[in-house]
Order: sequence, then C-alpha cells, then structure tokens
Amino acid sequence: MEQKKNPQANVGRNSGLYFAVGLVLMLFITNYAINYKTYDKSAIDIGLLNLDEELEEDVPITEQLQTPPPPPPPPAAPEVIEVVEDEEEVEETVIESTETNQEEEIVEVEEVEVVEVEEDLEVPFAVIENVPVFPGCESGNNEAKKACMNEKISKFVAKKFDTDLAGDLGLSGVQKISVFFKIDKTGEIVDVKARAPHPRLEQEAIRVIGMLPKMKPGKQRGKAVRVPYYLPIKFQVQN
Repeated sequence: MEQKKNPQANVGRNSGLYFAVGLVLMLFITNYAINYKTYDKSAIDIGLLNLDEELEEDVPITEQLQTPPPPPPPPAAPEVIEVVEDEEEVEETVIESTETNQEEEIVEVEEVEVVEVEEDLEVPFAVIENVPVFPGCESGNNEAKKACMNEKISKFVAKKFDTDLAGDLGLSGVQKISVFFKIDKTGEIVDVKARAPHPRLEQEAIRVIGMLPKMKPGKQRGKAVRVPYYLPIKFQVQN
C-alpha cells in the first residue's frame, strides 16, 4: 500500500514554540488595550502664553525716620588733688648688723631646766591595769578587787542613803538614780554628778557619795591616774 504523507514532515514538531509566541502576543495586546486612554479634546485649552508681558508689583514707599543722636555727656569736672603737708617727722629705723667680730666676748648661756608637766590621765574602770583599792579589798587579783569595791560601795550607799526622802517628796514606785564620780590620783572622790527624778534625790546621792572613804588610787603603767566610776542606785518607795 502506498503512503500519502511524507514521513519526514512532522507538523507537531514546533507546536510548543508557536504556542509560547502566540501567548506572549496575546498578553501584549491585552495589556495595551487595558492601559489605553482617550482624552476629550474640547477640555484642552490651546492658549498662547505671552511671555513678553512683565509682572509689575506695587512696592510701597516707606519713609525713613532719622533719629537725632543723643546729646553728648557733660564734661567731667577736673579732679582736684589736695596736697597734704606731712607735719609729722618719721623716724628712720636703723638696722644694725647682728654679725660679731673676733674682739667681742661670747657670753655662755646657763642651762635651762625643763619642767615636765604630768598629764592628768583618765582610764576607764573596766580596762585599768591596777584598779583603785577600796579599804578592806587589798587582797586578790585585779578582778577580785573590782568585785570587792563594787560590793563595798553598794552596801555603803544602801546604809547611808535616806530612802524615806522619796516618800516625803510624793514619789511612788521604783526610783532610779544614776551617779557619776571620779577617783583622782590621790584616791579622793571628785566630780560627783547625779541624775534623779527629783533634785532633792540628786542632792542626797551626791551627799552620800561624798562620804566614801579615801581609796588607794588606780595605776596605769605604774603611774597613778584618774578613774571614772558609775553607780546606779535603785530602790522601791514604801507606801
């Protein structure tokens, strides 16, 4: 049987290329049709712009005020310098030379004695090396002497203090008195101060502390020193 078509002629060989070219052409036509615009020719004013006409602007005329200059300041009066005659005579100070020559005698200076002033040192009762000794508390170490002194002073004050005075003053309840004094380098009681609810109680406390016996003074590094002492007094008023 005889074939009618040429086997080498393939119609669908370039169909993809033709399809792509056709698609691009259709997209171009569609985009042009969408963006195409028309304008009304009657709305366009075909006028001529005359550039020969100059713009004229009215400039207001202002008058410049001339301010007269300020008057010159009055001439300053000449300063009068008064010459005062110096009537007092000034004595000239003669400066004498302090240099010596070989002919002058040299005076020997006698030795000057330097007197050492003893400082009045004060050491707290709690840290002193040798505590003041109350009569009857000579035995024992330093701590034992402190305990003995505290006990002796407390008993002495309890015996001598007039506790009935608080009741006579109209006070009631527990009364507290703070007493401060110092034992000087000779063992005497000095600088006695007291704080109490009533001045009469302060006076009574100062009176009783002043009756304490003379003690052996406290020492720090072998030297007698002042020792401050604090004594609280507390008692109940009997109603």
